[in-house]
Amino acid sequence: MESTTNNVTELIFVGLFQDPEVQRVCFVVFLLMYLATVVGNGLIVLTVNVSKSLHSPMYFFLSYLSLVEITYSSTVVPKFITDLLTKIKTISLEGCVAQIFFFHFFGVTEILLLVVMAYDRYVAICRPLHYMNIMSRQLCHILVAGSWLGGFFHSIIQILITIQLPFCGPNVIDHYFCDLQPLFKLACTDTFVEGVIVLTNSGLIALCSFLILVSSYIVILFNLRNHSAEGRRKALSTCASHIMVVLLFFGPAIFLYMRPSSTFTEDKLVAVFYTVVTPMLNPIIYTLRNAEVKNAMRKLWSKKNSGME
Repeated sequence: MESTTNNVTELIFVGLFQDPEVQRVCFVVFLLMYLATVVGNGLIVLTVNVSKSLHSPMYFFLSYLSLVEITYSSTVVPKFITDLLTKIKTISLEGCVAQIFFFHFFGVTEILLLVVMAYDRYVAICRPLHYMNIMSRQLCHILVAGSWLGGFFHSIIQILITIQLPFCGPNVIDHYFCDLQPLFKLACTDTFVEGVIVLTNSGLIALCSFLILVSSYIVILFNLRNHSAEGRRKALSTCASHIMVVLLFFGPAIFLYMRPSSTFTEDKLVAVFYTVVTPMLNPIIYTLRNAEVKNAMRKLWSKKNSGME
């Protein structure tokens, strides 16, 4: 970054709410939600890796999804929570760019993992006899690595565009974390072209992935007609968890990106949903609807207790 064009070295967040009382209440609520996110998703990662019964590709992908949920939430929430207790919420320009990079990196990795999980369900339900041959250990590792790489390349493009912008003041971001659109508003140059590029980059990935996910689940549901009642019930239960997570993740994203920019207050409240609430709900959705995960967690718990006695 050239020091001649970047007079701004520190940015100030407006934050979510201005009232100190409200901020203190939010601190407690969001801290508990963040702890639930880390513990819930961490338990899934631990259970899948320790349990012998959860070695199918579906759980392999689920453990990576939970890992990404922790990292994705951790790029924004800890800073956001500590800022609730400070009067002036600051971040360095480098810190802001780093936050954007990791937020987009983990966000897109999660989107691609959701697509991978839909493909896994498609093979399991539509090609059951070939499932173990198609979903080999090697392919599972390639698909996970591909998700991480996809997130990385997406994020690098966003950052390469951002670091070329000059920031010479003002330095107040009307948000509670660094994202591209609020930051672009501070650049002392016209950012229309850059705005279109980063929006297309994010929007196309989200939209294409969403369409792939919706169409794959339609194909799966269509194929379920040929299954037995028991098989249908089990497959529907698994798919319902996946569909709920997809809707929770993409609903707010589509709301934010597929409409003209409005007041940032609305955007901030929607952002709370996908940075704080959704990562916490995912482990609840997956474990409550999945007997195998629940049983594995019970076994893990009883093993721990018997070991302590």
